[in-house]
Amino acid sequence: MAEVAEIELNAETPMAEILANFPGAKRALFARYHIGGCQSCSYADDETLAAVCERNENLPIDEVIAHIRDSHEEDQKILIEPADLAEKISAANGTSDLPRLLDLRTREEHEAVALPNSELFSNELLQEIFGTENKERLIVLYDHTGDRCLDAAAYLLGHGFKNTRALRGGIDAYAQEANPELPRYKLEFEE
Repeated sequence: MAEVAEIELNAETPMAEILANFPGAKRALFARYHIGGCQSCSYADDETLAAVCERNENLPIDEVIAHIRDSHEEDQKILIEPADLAEKISAANGTSDLPRLLDLRTREEHEAVALPNSELFSNELLQEIFGTENKERLIVLYDHTGDRCLDAAAYLLGHGFKNTRALRGGIDAYAQEANPELPRYKLEFEE
């Protein structure tokens, strides 16, 4: 399992650094404090945690830091490592134990390279899952680098799909760590 972030998280930490090291922080801050979910409560990347807490009813910084860390530890439980997913796919060998793989990327990315037997996520697919999927089945969501799949997995978990996971590092980490034959790519807007 991925390590808990080891950055120095304090009042002067910029929001961009927090979000880069604690990917679920945006969701955690919005869920508990209604921070960052809309234009009236948004924050700038270079704004410090102290400034965000101050203009949101002077929230206690230590409490907010503890909430970010606790949420991050819970998020780690949702992640599945690339090697672990590869092992589960191999062990299923086409049986009904095969995890349901949901690709959150664009159609173009999915058509260029995808995990075997994965499905491109859509609203129609989501409705089909809600209507017919066994809530105990392993569902693994993935994107390119793991940035968005954690939120999507939390959404399905919140709807009772107890065995939902997010692929740590996305398809890029899977290609590096579990299947080097899988082509890697970089999007133009990525650094």
